[in-house]
Amino acid sequence: MILIINTSGAGIEFVLDNNYRHVTAEKQSVALPTECEKFMQDCGAKWNELSAIGIVVGPGSFTGVRLGIAYAKGLGLGLNIPGVGINAFELYLAAAPDAFVAIDSGRGDFFVASPRTAPQTMGIDELETRQMECPRTVGHKPFDLRLGTKIVMEKLAAGDTPPAVPMYLRPSYVETNKQCCNN
Repeated sequence: MILIINTSGAGIEFVLDNNYRHVTAEKQSVALPTECEKFMQDCGAKWNELSAIGIVVGPGSFTGVRLGIAYAKGLGLGLNIPGVGINAFELYLAAAPDAFVAIDSGRGDFFVASPRTAPQTMGIDELETRQMECPRTVGHKPFDLRLGTKIVMEKLAAGDTPPAVPMYLRPSYVETNKQCCNN
């Protein structure tokens, strides 16, 4: 069994086999361990039955992504199973392989990727032109986290399991707005 965890957006999401749960959590860091335990129990699953953990590595909430990766890595180390990073673009493109993915970053631009475009940030003017390279555009609705199981299985079969690291497409808000005083 493969557990999939997403903390890259609002709340927390879990997938295990055909089971899915979204949890509204004011503080993901407090809720994640407890809600994951509840989800596993409600699914009738035991920790030692897991063969891998998939974790959404972004793009998304800077803190949420880092929290999810740390939790998944901790579980993986404790259970001696791989933690496999999957990104939102992989999830969207698993459902629509010919699509242009455009996710509103909430900061005046978009996180984009497609079969022809490497993951990056893009302004609306360029996006309006570049999305025409593909027959459709997705990203305005949430991705289907259940597709993560197939993605993780494919990565494991291909031996493509480097350590899960955050997918940063630009510097953090703090990095871009830091003020430095050299006295």
